[in-house]
Amino acid sequence: MQDFNITWIDITVVVIYLIASRAIPLWLSRSKKSDTGGFFLGGRDFVWPMIGFSLFATNMSGSSFVGMAGAGYSSGIAVYSYEWIAAVALVVFIFMLLPFYLRSGVFTMPEFLERRFDSRSRYIFAGMLIFLSIFLDCAGALYAGGLVIQTIFPGIDLWMGVLVLTILAGIMSYFGGLGAVVISDTIQACVLLLGAALVLAAGFYAIPSWDAMVQAAPENGMSLIRPIGDPSLPWPGLFGVLIIGIYFWANNQLIVQRTLGAKTLDHGRWGSIFAGFLKLTSLFLMILPGLMALTLYPDLKTPDLAFPTIAFDLLPIVLRGIVLAALIAAITSTVDSILNSVSTMVTMDFVKPLRPHTSDAALVRIGQMTTVAVMVIVVFWAPQIIHFQSLWSYFQSLLAYVTPPVVAIFFVGILWRGATPAGAFAAFVGGLGIGILGFFTIQVGGLVDFHFLYSASVLLFIGLALIIGVSLVTQHKPGEEVDELIWTTRILKDESKDLAAKPAWQNYRYQSMVLMVVTAIIVIWFW
Repeated sequence: MQDFNITWIDITVVVIYLIASRAIPLWLSRSKKSDTGGFFLGGRDFVWPMIGFSLFATNMSGSSFVGMAGAGYSSGIAVYSYEWIAAVALVVFIFMLLPFYLRSGVFTMPEFLERRFDSRSRYIFAGMLIFLSIFLDCAGALYAGGLVIQTIFPGIDLWMGVLVLTILAGIMSYFGGLGAVVISDTIQACVLLLGAALVLAAGFYAIPSWDAMVQAAPENGMSLIRPIGDPSLPWPGLFGVLIIGIYFWANNQLIVQRTLGAKTLDHGRWGSIFAGFLKLTSLFLMILPGLMALTLYPDLKTPDLAFPTIAFDLLPIVLRGIVLAALIAAITSTVDSILNSVSTMVTMDFVKPLRPHTSDAALVRIGQMTTVAVMVIVVFWAPQIIHFQSLWSYFQSLLAYVTPPVVAIFFVGILWRGATPAGAFAAFVGGLGIGILGFFTIQVGGLVDFHFLYSASVLLFIGLALIIGVSLVTQHKPGEEVDELIWTTRILKDESKDLAAKPAWQNYRYQSMVLMVVTAIIVIWFW
């Protein structure tokens, strides 16, 4: 086991950070949790920097923090495609979907599907999201986080690390709701970026030169676009990455909930664009340190040791404490966000529709009790993942099999007035059924040699065929019930008039163009 020298000064830095990062958000959000709008959406008054930082922090879990450096160490920068495509997905989100989400005034993505289609779609999607959030996202983040803590502190059992991380995250979600979570995410994103920047600077100073790092990289390691035969990320699979990215950034309650609490549509859009720029930094802040570690330490036992090794070997006391705080920030910011999103869906998608006369105060209490229940489940489940390593590795590709029909339903529902409740239901049942069958046939059983990213593309077209085909022969909802949820050219023209009255720096279209140009420059540079 690699020996990481952690001093009492480093521990003191971490303790001070943990206290401050909990106390400050809870104090600042103390007036925003008395009703459902305050507890679950932070009073709908988030401004763009908070939204951008929260989106970034929620996405960057501890496993991402360490895993991207490990991917850089083992195979190069190809994993960055998931990051730059996130910027593309966020632009699609703010152009096509966010305006309808905010206009509808919903609390959750499943609730939006009920507005557009019917309750069947709401309950199926809510159930799917809750299951994936608890048993895949939350448990996976805690398991990976527990392994990171165990790597740095070998004397700590995995279950103890999971328990401590769960409590740290649960405090924020239980007592403060989304308002406290977003403030906490803002603080934690800044610490995360600072910690990653310190590691990058230390690594860049330690390596002989940029050319030395390029020479040490694996074959094609400095190339983003990999050949069609690449086992990890062949270039045709990038469309599959985009499909998964659109689901994650535009349809997933965990992420979208931050923008639902935006003060205005502009703030929601600006915050999403800001998050896109933050995602682009991960190549330099999180992946290149892995290649620097390969240059300096070519014989590490496992690639996941790249980030902690370069951090704790090169950085001095105090700065190591900041990096350790950044790792904890990355883990807890993801988990507290998952806890809040699950409690929101359980309360607003199941309890409130089934018990419509329940008071706001009672709904908030139910949300808090849901948080506690989920905490108990993941504390017991996350450590068990270590006994199912092979199965767990398969589950990492599960999103490619279950999310494409969701993307099809959302986009067809917004772009085509003729999409019907029966069509959406058919796409859910048929698409998820075929996707799960494909997952067990291809990923688990290995009966067919077919890349999971290609499966995402195939399943998207199956979802499109199902919702369109069934909608053509079934009854759609009356126009007055869905008119405000359908994209038309009139909306584009009216918006253009509004944007003409604003300065260029406030125009989200120009901001999006800048984001796409910067993205294109990076992709071409590392093609």
